[in-house]
Amino acid sequence: MNIETSHIKKIYQEKTVLSLDGQFSDLLFESGKIHGIIGPNGSGKTTLMKIIAGLIAPSSGAVLYNGQPLCQDIFSEMTYSTHTPTLFSRSVYQNIAYPLKIRKQEKNAIDQTVSQLLEEFEIDDIKDQSARHLSGGESQKIALARALSFSPKALFLDEPTANIDPKSIQIIEAALQKRNREQGLTIIIITHNLSQAFRICNHLTFLDQGSCLFSDRPEKIMTTSHSTIDEFISFNRF
Repeated sequence: MNIETSHIKKIYQEKTVLSLDGQFSDLLFESGKIHGIIGPNGSGKTTLMKIIAGLIAPSSGAVLYNGQPLCQDIFSEMTYSTHTPTLFSRSVYQNIAYPLKIRKQEKNAIDQTVSQLLEEFEIDDIKDQSARHLSGGESQKIALARALSFSPKALFLDEPTANIDPKSIQIIEAALQKRNREQGLTIIIITHNLSQAFRICNHLTFLDQGSCLFSDRPEKIMTTSHSTIDEFISFNRF
């Protein structure tokens, strides 16, 4: 799914928290690629993500999905997950199965999909436990498995591997790269982990104080001469 933004601005309580203009007034999140959004805290990353995910409306500007404005059909093909996922007070299995059940898939198909995801994310041994009483890493894996269960066209992730163990990070990154490679899934991920950004992203967008300072291939950010970007990279050197 191609996602294009044009002159996006967001104002909260008379304060402009996001304003994309100038060189980066129009952004393209190209279909079939993994896009990273990086930058300091409070730079507007989550606001931009929520706007392109259709969760909040911009104060001005537009977002197009494969050249079309957002509608229910497009919205149903996208999914969003954060580093503090909201899981149902049900079993791990039932949480992952939920998107398939509401899409009225047959039980056998649901069982097959959920079983594959439980194995892939190495959470089969906790499938009958309540998803509300698990570790952060386990919750993150459950949330991502649930998000991937119905094969969305676009996946939005806000710090999906924050504060979890290296093994869980490896599992999550492998799952993302697999869907991107095999299904052409468009992924947009907010991350403070530059090493992760360079491992899995095809494109990076850098925000600072609500403005976009860079949007290009990851390797090109290392050659910029912008002091804010240079400082961010130096403090997050991998």
